[in-house]
Amino acid sequence: MQDKPVALVTGANQGIGLQIAKDLVAHGFTVMVGSRDRKRGEAAARTIDGDARALQLDVTDKASITAAAERIRKELGRLDVLINNAAISNTRLRPGETIEEYSKSTLPSNVSLDEVRAVWETNVFGVLAVYQAMLPLLREAPAARIVNVSSGVGSLTRNSDPTFPYRSLFGPVYPASKTALNAMTVAMAIELEPLGIKVNAVSPGFTKTNLNNYAGTETVEEGAAEAVRVALLGPDGPTGTFTHAKLGTLPW
Repeated sequence: MQDKPVALVTGANQGIGLQIAKDLVAHGFTVMVGSRDRKRGEAAARTIDGDARALQLDVTDKASITAAAERIRKELGRLDVLINNAAISNTRLRPGETIEEYSKSTLPSNVSLDEVRAVWETNVFGVLAVYQAMLPLLREAPAARIVNVSSGVGSLTRNSDPTFPYRSLFGPVYPASKTALNAMTVAMAIELEPLGIKVNAVSPGFTKTNLNNYAGTETVEEGAAEAVRVALLGPDGPTGTFTHAKLGTLPW
């Protein structure tokens, strides 16, 4: 087993995930760059100055997840930080279609159940599957940390406020998947609290990434900052929280 701490970032071949990987390498980690497509992961890892290794990982494929966990144990012998970043916002946003237009076609009254299932398979069930597979390694770490990359649009409290500017976008697909992810975060935090393993959710903010057709207003560096901060929490840091770099604690 190597002495250097190890982090796994899912969905790290681009955007926020790639920036998180770069930042953790800069903090002295060996980072496994999780990517559904092996070649894209390898290309991303080559852009990182430090010990970054591509890891083929499809969070919707049990065999892929199992193989990834086995490789980490065999190659490195440890896992200290898990960043569940892999996510999709939709499966059928047409070129030129705005998020607002897509939202109108995914209301509870007209949404395709196949669309809901596809997005939740990655954003919710994929996170739980990776968590379960990596937990044996994390339990062995001296101070393991789990960070789930969520979104402020998943907050039930904020969406219950008529003045919340993104309230009209709340629906069963991406926003509700992040609500469910928040619930998973709390459940994980409760389970692992006796072990000292901290589990937190973070909102990167409206970051300019492929997830929103690059319509965001914040940079990937800004979007990655909170996940990195929470991943590096010391023994006195909190668990079971939902935070944003600039806004602080967010309501569930």
